[in-house]
Amino acid sequence: MSEKGMFGVAGTGDTSGYGGLERQQASANSSQRPYGSYFDDIADQLERAYPEFNDAIERVVVDRGELTLHIKREKLVEVALVLRNKLRFEVCLGVSGVHYPADTGRELHAVYPLLSMTNNRRIRLEVSVPDSDPHIPSLVEVWAGNNWHERETFDMFGIIFDGHPALTRILMPDDWPGHPQRKDYPLGGIPVEYIGATVPAPDERRSYR
Repeated sequence: MSEKGMFGVAGTGDTSGYGGLERQQASANSSQRPYGSYFDDIADQLERAYPEFNDAIERVVVDRGELTLHIKREKLVEVALVLRNKLRFEVCLGVSGVHYPADTGRELHAVYPLLSMTNNRRIRLEVSVPDSDPHIPSLVEVWAGNNWHERETFDMFGIIFDGHPALTRILMPDDWPGHPQRKDYPLGGIPVEYIGATVPAPDERRSYR
């Protein structure tokens, strides 16, 4: 499914320059085999190494040249260990939060890009949870570098990573209300109080002599 904007229109006198805009929307269903590239090999290896593959994977999506495995949250750690130990995905490049308010029962998503340095391959894991129960198992014990990334996703989106060694805010003050990157977070200026500090005029902030 795609939605076209002003780009590409003909005969209307539109000179805005927006003619080629086209937004692609990924299907909510699993992609069909063959996936192409090395994606089929990864799926085959994972199925052989992890007998509960079909129970753990909600769907497999190939879109824009990327393979995404949608994982049930209760199986996330198991799948991550298999990918690290058996398929040699040694690096997790962090976790990103996504908020889809209209995706009822699956409003909060966590996305994990994985890299196999051994095989020069990349895939993504994605876990979806309801806003009313925003708990996902921590992967810090699998990939230690996820520590600060999970804290940031907790801070910005409110996803709670169970088992994290110290899940505290990392950008906002501990008593900050709400999670600033959620789509229901109010827009507009927020007053900031500087205690015992002044902001000098721009021409006084640095000497260029």
